[in-house]
Amino acid sequence: MTSLPETGFLAQASDRLKAMLSSQATEIDLDRGAVLFEQGDDGDALYAITQGSLEFSILSQNGRKLSLDLMGPGAIFGEIALFDPGPRTATVTAIDPAKVLRVRSSDVLAQIQKHPELAGDLIRLAGQRMRWMGQQHNEQVFLSVPTRLARKLLHLASVDAACPETINLSQTELAEYVGATREAVSKTISGWKRMGVLEATRGALIIRDLDALRDLAEPEQI
Repeated sequence: MTSLPETGFLAQASDRLKAMLSSQATEIDLDRGAVLFEQGDDGDALYAITQGSLEFSILSQNGRKLSLDLMGPGAIFGEIALFDPGPRTATVTAIDPAKVLRVRSSDVLAQIQKHPELAGDLIRLAGQRMRWMGQQHNEQVFLSVPTRLARKLLHLASVDAACPETINLSQTELAEYVGATREAVSKTISGWKRMGVLEATRGALIIRDLDALRDLAEPEQI
């Protein structure tokens, strides 16, 4: 079994949760581009990322893709199905080779009955998820495209601790994350290039001035 990373949610998880993942989980290897599950699939397991990065996305009714988040080692997801069984609300895709641990919901619930303190971890995780969703909604409604893009770049940089200054996403993919057109994202990036904030290469961005990017991420007011 792959050792558990001391990053993300796992860095603050209880020893009991870590023990459950180590003893109850099945390890899944994902190649780049592999889909772990799709929006609408039955939600029947809790997952933890041990290696690589996973993209979370949804499709609108007209078929437009919106990338919601990118998660890296230490992240745990799938907890909503424990409290409200139903279809998955997003599609999860590996953007590079990844490893995840999977614990079936029935096994998680059985462990909670034996060790009620486990519920504290999962309730805290669900609370963080709801707070994040509320923040994303507020930003989408109240913030400009440049501010949303700066915030998203800072978040994506935090996912890859090994190379935080490089964002390996195309401008089209970034537009999907920000919920904007590619043209709007491209125009913003061109301005930031002239300011020396970042460089753009084929399929990637390189952050050159992190402090300036943080300033750009500050909203005038929410």
